[in-house]
Amino acid sequence: MPKKSDPIENPVDPKLRYEDAVAELEGLISQMESGKFSLEETLASYKRGAELLKHCQQVLEQVEHQVKVFQG
Repeated sequence: MPKKSDPIENPVDPKLRYEDAVAELEGLISQMESGKFSLEETLASYKRGAELLKHCQQVLEQVEHQVKVFQG
């Protein structure tokens, strides 16, 4: 398997769409659950997943704020 890049070296693009981030996160989870990753690959995937989760939470917070503004 190819070596996974470190999320610190390759951070999540702030313009990444929520749906795309969720799809990538689901793919990572599926690959990790397959048990085919080495320990290092699993750790790198976990770190990437944590960054994707953080990104998704930030996007949802922004949307929640916009909804509150619209509701007045």
